[in-house]
Amino acid sequence: MRIRLLTAVLLAAADCSAPAPPSAPPPVEPDRVRSLVFTLAADSMEGRRTGTRGIERAARFLAGEMQRLGLAPAGDSGFYQRVPLSRAATGRLMVAPSMEALDTVPAERRTAAWNIIGVVEGGELRGEVVLVSGHYDHVGMRRIDSATSDTVFNGADDNASGTVALLEVARLIHLGPVPRRSVVFVAFTGEELGGLGTQRYLTAPVRPLEKTVANFNIEMIGRPDSLAGGAGRAWLTGYERSNMGDQLKAGGIPIVPDPRPDQNFFRRSDNYPFALRGIPAHTLSTFNLHADYHRPSDEPDRLDYQHMAQVIDAAVKAVRILADGPRPEWKPGGRPEPNR
Repeated sequence: MRIRLLTAVLLAAADCSAPAPPSAPPPVEPDRVRSLVFTLAADSMEGRRTGTRGIERAARFLAGEMQRLGLAPAGDSGFYQRVPLSRAATGRLMVAPSMEALDTVPAERRTAAWNIIGVVEGGELRGEVVLVSGHYDHVGMRRIDSATSDTVFNGADDNASGTVALLEVARLIHLGPVPRRSVVFVAFTGEELGGLGTQRYLTAPVRPLEKTVANFNIEMIGRPDSLAGGAGRAWLTGYERSNMGDQLKAGGIPIVPDPRPDQNFFRRSDNYPFALRGIPAHTLSTFNLHADYHRPSDEPDRLDYQHMAQVIDAAVKAVRILADGPRPEWKPGGRPEPNR
């Protein structure tokens, strides 16, 4: 009897000392998403136009959030990747080949800009990379007509919604089991001005492009799209071009093909330059062609945060599939080529 009792005590002690299995990350909370969007799309951010003090505030906010979430900094200055911008006589911003090349430009023509980058390191396949991205810039401030007093283009849907999704996906991937592949999270600047931040990343990738197996870009998920199936459902640009969409569908992710291929959204976001480099790259969205696009009326109070939370939950699962599963591949004829 004593031997049995001693055995039971020892087994109980062993159970208590054994590490507990990793718990599932908590679900996305609509109130948390709402709070982040209201911060990033506030009037104080002044429309987040690249090269302005408003986007500097946004960059500091995003870098602080990535640090608070526990991501590893991956820029050339902590979480900041400097983008060497110069302003032409016409006012147009251009990306110099390098920061060193920017030194040859007169100081008054240089413009400060940054991509914000953090990493969740992978496990057995840590040398391979899934790039999760979204642009955090918008179009700034201006008066559009005498009848409209609001001059701030807040860009709540375009693209505070996608940037907040990026942060939430990063938070939950970091809280969950170590992914097999490393996951690089990039908030790009300059998308609205021709993909300036993406141009910089392609010339100075924080992880080798040849090891980047997929780009999962997130843009404009703030409102439900009835053509995608309504609240909580999203669509993927260029779905038919690679097997990424098929992989996500097989994993139970509520993502459907882009219902408006005539809009050519596949080529209209930061995914496309990566696709041209041969990386399966697509954008997740629920943009329903609402009338607030690029208007001062794209305000935080017009977004559906329950819908956003559901889409972000799906995005977390999608990134987990990309990080842990087979590498996505282009379908025959699916890889884009310049001018095609």
